[in-house]
Amino acid sequence: MTNPTPSRFTIDDLYELGWLEDPRLSPDGQTAAVVWVTVDRVNNGYRRQIVLVPTNGGSLRRFTRGKHDRQPRWSPDGRWLAFVSHRDDERGQIYLIPVDGGEARQLTAMPNGASDPAWSPDGRWIAFLSPVSVDEQAREDAGEMPSPPADAWEARRAREQRQHDEELRIDPRVVTKLPYRSGTSYFDDRWRQVYVVEVDDEDRTATPRRLTSGEIHYSTPVWLPNGEALLSTATRDPEADSLFAYYDVVRIPLDGLPHALTSPGFSYFDPQPSPDGSQIAFLRLNEERLLGEGRRVAIIPAEGGEPHDLTAHTDLNVEQFRWQPDGQGILFSAGWRGDAHVYQIGLPGTPTYRNGLTLVGGARLVSEFDVGRDGSIVFIAGSADNPCDLFFRSADGHERRLTAINDRLLQQRIIVPMEEMTYLSPDGSEVQGWTLHPPDFNPMQRYPLAVYIHGGPHVMWGPGFRSMWHEWQVAAARGYVVFFCNPRGSEGYGELWRDAIRRNWGEADAPDILAGIDALVARGYIDPNRIAVTGGSYGGYMTAWLIGHDDRFACAVAARGVYNLLTLHGTSDAHELIEIEFGGYPWELYEELWDHSPLAHAHKIKTPLLLLHSELDYRVPISEAEQLFAILRRQKKVVELVRYPREGHELTRSGEPRHRADHMRRTLEWFDRYCQV
Repeated sequence: MTNPTPSRFTIDDLYELGWLEDPRLSPDGQTAAVVWVTVDRVNNGYRRQIVLVPTNGGSLRRFTRGKHDRQPRWSPDGRWLAFVSHRDDERGQIYLIPVDGGEARQLTAMPNGASDPAWSPDGRWIAFLSPVSVDEQAREDAGEMPSPPADAWEARRAREQRQHDEELRIDPRVVTKLPYRSGTSYFDDRWRQVYVVEVDDEDRTATPRRLTSGEIHYSTPVWLPNGEALLSTATRDPEADSLFAYYDVVRIPLDGLPHALTSPGFSYFDPQPSPDGSQIAFLRLNEERLLGEGRRVAIIPAEGGEPHDLTAHTDLNVEQFRWQPDGQGILFSAGWRGDAHVYQIGLPGTPTYRNGLTLVGGARLVSEFDVGRDGSIVFIAGSADNPCDLFFRSADGHERRLTAINDRLLQQRIIVPMEEMTYLSPDGSEVQGWTLHPPDFNPMQRYPLAVYIHGGPHVMWGPGFRSMWHEWQVAAARGYVVFFCNPRGSEGYGELWRDAIRRNWGEADAPDILAGIDALVARGYIDPNRIAVTGGSYGGYMTAWLIGHDDRFACAVAARGVYNLLTLHGTSDAHELIEIEFGGYPWELYEELWDHSPLAHAHKIKTPLLLLHSELDYRVPISEAEQLFAILRRQKKVVELVRYPREGHELTRSGEPRHRADHMRRTLEWFDRYCQV
């Protein structure tokens, strides 16, 4: 039987495309546990299930059957997986399941949920996080723990009573600190604390013990190799009103008080002990230039001391890292010129110190990875012809692809290639971009151009950028030449490029985008009267900025954009972004912030504009779009505003599938209205 002729991508293919998250290698290196995310079209949501994948290339095994299973963590002997599931509790609890088969059993029953499980080296304990208020901590300390329900009826009544009490507790809601909301919800008065619970093969229920307390958030706990203490990070200054900064690495004894191992000046994340426990590595950010320098890996002695920066000389912004199994160096991932690779760098005195190696390279974007005890690597990556799959690199360097999660769909679709292009900005700087052409592309014809602009602003796009891959393919299938680039401010081109837009949003990076459009028009197959532009978040900002300064665009779609830097500072959960990027506060920089706001130039906009925004977006509140819509409407310009209920800033990446599809459909229909003539 012959395969059908491949057809073009459609918007509805979104419902068929899955992706992978959080890969973890088993202790013997023979199996990878990974979360497989699929779209549940009927229920307008997603399913997250844990699958086991043999690293020798065998068949994938669906391991859990819950709707929302995540964070798989192997026991040290490889016999068990701990994971977080929402199957019996919408807040999430930790479960255990034997790897050789059997039913999952619930390990925790925390009133506010549990997450981030971490096995002790001997497999006897699991540490985890659970949020609790100061009052709840006091009741725990006094031994006033609620009795478990006697039956399902009592459990249901307890849940209903708890929900009722919670609604009353925050009616009205009292706000005393910033930020007070994020994602699509408000913060409460609970703080993430570290607990440990004993694991019993006999299926007996143990009572968790809390190791930390106070009005301080702790991050994912990590055990020291001797099992006598854990590492975490903790809020240094709860009064700092910060979402991004002011965290220290702390050592948490099993019996004793936590104490900080780091000092102010940097913010610290993801501490990991060396295999022998003698050193601690972590990511850190310079608090004077939180977004300028990027994340670097540094190490300190286990007892604390002056950090030694391992990656500053690479000019790479580190995404994720792991220790080498021999403790002689670090493996880390970072983006560079549209790709993201895994690198190895040695400690001082080793051959690869300051002269690292690329272990996982190629034209692809590695999003997550894990390292086995023998130095093997399992990783998730996307490329120009495949948005997401799992791969394995053995210790001897041999690589194999382990999954083919989207192959059935991809084999039925025409995947157009992504052509890299480099061009010069007006100041002579080289800019990197990419184009996609329609499947029936003929260079002798003239095509409409769809320009896509990334957010961040400090983000790097490339052909393997999973969350945009399908959208670019659909736009090309619709008959557009697609163009995207990494203008100044983007990651992946070094500190100077990333920091070039500081105090100069719009002015510094717009020429890089416009120069790419000019370079494409010069090729002769772009109709200069049919150019559309779109972007989300900072890309929405840049879309509105461009059409307020340039009339070349036939139409524009700005999504969840920043339009007024003065109001954003007071309404966003990321108010620090303005302070960091512009070096001051609105009352100090009023004229500068207003001049760099698209709203200040909105009266010059002539381009038909579609505004797409989420009603629960607390990163860029919908008031930003409301202001721009009102100004344009009062001038009787062509403008529409679409409001998405229940959605936050992540609408196009993890919002309701129907909303994601609608967002894409409205964007392309707006393009078609003005460009497909």
